[in-house]
Amino acid sequence: MNRPEFDLKAYLLERREKVNNQLDRILSQPAAPPRLADAMRYSVTAGGKRLRPILCIAACDAVGGAADDILAVACALEMIHSYSLIHDDLPAMDDDAIRRGKPTCHVAFDEATAILAGDALLTLAFQTLSGAGAAKPSNAAMWLRVIDVIAEAAGGSGMVGGQLLDMTAEGQPVDLPQLERMQRMKTGALIQASVQAGALMANADSEQIDHLAVYAANVGQAFQIADDVLNVEGDPSRLGKAVGSDAERSKSTYPSLLGLEASKILAREKIDQALNALTIFDNRAEPLRAIARYVIDRRR
Repeated sequence: MNRPEFDLKAYLLERREKVNNQLDRILSQPAAPPRLADAMRYSVTAGGKRLRPILCIAACDAVGGAADDILAVACALEMIHSYSLIHDDLPAMDDDAIRRGKPTCHVAFDEATAILAGDALLTLAFQTLSGAGAAKPSNAAMWLRVIDVIAEAAGGSGMVGGQLLDMTAEGQPVDLPQLERMQRMKTGALIQASVQAGALMANADSEQIDHLAVYAANVGQAFQIADDVLNVEGDPSRLGKAVGSDAERSKSTYPSLLGLEASKILAREKIDQALNALTIFDNRAEPLRAIARYVIDRRR
């Protein structure tokens, strides 16, 4: 008997709603000055796929965990991602005016407020993690490990360091190993941390964690390749941001180095490797499998 096709759209909608509702509760709590609170909420609620929190939940699902038990982790990941976008869009970095079809935070408010909103979201993310961990002292070691995994992915050896490498590589010749390292840090590290955190929260064993690490590394690279391709041939009305900006800034991307078609082939190879890493899991990993395919089929 054939297994019914997994409904990714329904899964994404249901998980996104859970994350959005919890984010709304978290963002209603900080006693920040109104303008700062408004800028934080504006950036987090501007839309977005919620890919990182959903990957966290899907990894938890794959090893038999409960989504409701890791919402604090999922929301912290989204707040870290949102802060990074605020700062990436600043005039000192990518100087983007549109994000998700809306004015970027520094345009909607001002540059100083945007910097502070990013700072506040990063801090609130770790406050959310530590607060959730403190509420369950019997699992303190697990929470500390999850916090460590996320902090490493977000910091100088991960996302922040990758952003610096990306900026300094503009207009400079970069080979494939350099590009892969840069994108593994800038984009892949937080995606990998999202999957690892979800697995850890569900008490995954070492074999499961190793296989999920391979999955996440390949999905992270495929996601970045797809982003690079969309910046060349995507529809701005669907992307919610301008296309062609990478070429204008002489950014190092997969299409600029390999060409469009070779980049698409590489992305598909990475997804095949990601799916192969999930062979030890049963049908509870269907969300992870479907998300992997979605990463290179998406149009925004």
